[in-house]
Amino acid sequence: MFLLIGLLAAAVVCSIDSLYLSRRKKEKTRPSRLAKDLFYITLLSVAAQKYVLRYPHFITMGETGFFGVLLFFFAALAVGAAYKVLPRLASRRLSREAAPPGKKRKTTFALRVIAVVLFFLGAGAFFGTVWGREAFGNVDGDQLLVVMTSPAQGTEIGVVIEGLEGPVFATVLLTALFAGALFFSGSVVWAARRTVLPQAVRRGVCLALAAAVFAGGLTYGFRGFHLSQGLNAFFARSDLIETAYVDPRAAKIRWPEKKRNLVYLYLESMENSFMSKAEGGFPEVNLIPNLTQIARSGVVFSDSDNEFGGPDTSTGTQWSVASMTNQLTGLPMKVTDFAHTYGKDGKFLPGAYTLGELLERQGYEQTAMFGASGKFGSLRYLFENHANWKLMDYDYMVEHRMVPEDYHVWWGVEDDKLYKFAKEEILRLSRTGKPFHFLMETADTHRPDGYVSPGKAKPYPSPYANALWNSDRDVAAFLSWLREQPFYENTTVVLIGDHLSMETRFFEDYRFPKDYHRTQYHCILNPAPTLKTPDRKVTRNRQWSNWDLFPTTVAALGGRIEGERLGLGTNLFSGEKTILEQYGKKYVNTELSKGSRFYDERLLQGIPAPAAGTTQAGAP
Repeated sequence: MFLLIGLLAAAVVCSIDSLYLSRRKKEKTRPSRLAKDLFYITLLSVAAQKYVLRYPHFITMGETGFFGVLLFFFAALAVGAAYKVLPRLASRRLSREAAPPGKKRKTTFALRVIAVVLFFLGAGAFFGTVWGREAFGNVDGDQLLVVMTSPAQGTEIGVVIEGLEGPVFATVLLTALFAGALFFSGSVVWAARRTVLPQAVRRGVCLALAAAVFAGGLTYGFRGFHLSQGLNAFFARSDLIETAYVDPRAAKIRWPEKKRNLVYLYLESMENSFMSKAEGGFPEVNLIPNLTQIARSGVVFSDSDNEFGGPDTSTGTQWSVASMTNQLTGLPMKVTDFAHTYGKDGKFLPGAYTLGELLERQGYEQTAMFGASGKFGSLRYLFENHANWKLMDYDYMVEHRMVPEDYHVWWGVEDDKLYKFAKEEILRLSRTGKPFHFLMETADTHRPDGYVSPGKAKPYPSPYANALWNSDRDVAAFLSWLREQPFYENTTVVLIGDHLSMETRFFEDYRFPKDYHRTQYHCILNPAPTLKTPDRKVTRNRQWSNWDLFPTTVAALGGRIEGERLGLGTNLFSGEKTILEQYGKKYVNTELSKGSRFYDERLLQGIPAPAAGTTQAGAP
């Protein structure tokens, strides 16, 4: 690691300085000074590597060769030498006048510590916002707050490294330089004994700077992440969910006598935007030609008059766990009060009733598969709390020796292996004698840059474009296999990009206009033959969200829903208005960002509704 090489170079410089160059004996033996020098030389060396040499990483070696490592070592030596020599050269004209002893030393020390903390928080908020906007795109406050309170176990290491090498390092670097200036004791004096920077002035400027950075950083972060929307959950209330929610437990659904199988694929970050301009996308070349043809062979509910479109980017929908929650429960994944979070005590929306539970009541055998750990975002509890699923995540695959114990590619298990395991599991399900529901999420098109297995083609200069192109071929090959199976005629397939892509560099490289309307890819293949083929009035110019796929999937399996609604979702095949069409997108999204007592108590905590004739505690 370059950090260790930088530390080694710092140790070499400090040793030479202590043994041969220092004039004062105390400089050689003072541990605090040695520790400070090692820290600053290492930090500045890494800064030179990152901002001058522009190496892609400093935590890992990556593809840096021997000469690249050697170059960095000599650069670190040069930085260390400059760190030691430049102050001595400056001391010929500038010197330090020791501060007079005083009784306020403890107070000023405490103020300086507070200033450093404020500077650190402000700088962290600023750099974190810049990185977050570049890395994840137009992230809203609801997503940020929910993700911050969710478990991060199972996060792909590349995302962690990117965060450490980006905003964390920049924050530490600037804070260290600021602390060095603030804790420098005494006044700066010119050689003619004229004070050019009194200690009081320097510290006053530093304290003012700390306050400005703190206020500016928080303001920038607040606006950049639209935190006012997220904070609505704590300071505003809405009864929209309680008014619009249809409890699936009580819904009347007529199921066909012969149950249809369901294969449900969440395609990581897949968008219609990746199609060519001729199909309504933006690139000149279609990066997902197979998925384009697949969508043409199925049913698509477009939000425009274009044949390809998708759901609205509604509140509580635009990340992987939220998307699954939307489509399985018919609900948004809302900001919570932090005391009752998703996955707390092993519970995930215990008051909700899901697609899995509806199908279990109809005798379905169900499997959920994804290559990452189900611990991430408490996703495993969404399945464990709702129906008897066979959960095949990364941890399951390691435990059952489907992959070696030390195996970890990308987020855990890459898509190549996932499709292989999916075929084996679907064949097993088909032999149970029961209707089956197989759900899977891909990962190779996740940021940063996506993942392409060794040996696969890379026809484009963009790594992410290559990941999309290969993912498109993988889905097509899997569906081709599925169509060859004897049970396919009785199997409905749902494909959907789980959310809009967060790979911002790709959209910058392909020069997407900021006002270009991006939509999630989706289509429904082989719906129940008894279902009337929808016309353009039903499939075009629709305003809908992920949660509408809950009742729509039930309808695609041949279920007839009285009232055409489940959760907050509307069966899109029916042509009935969704809540977005009924109330308007702006109104719905604003109301869903607000707090909801019904959601918090009935759905998130699972508190049962009071019996008829009784009132809740505190109610009139």
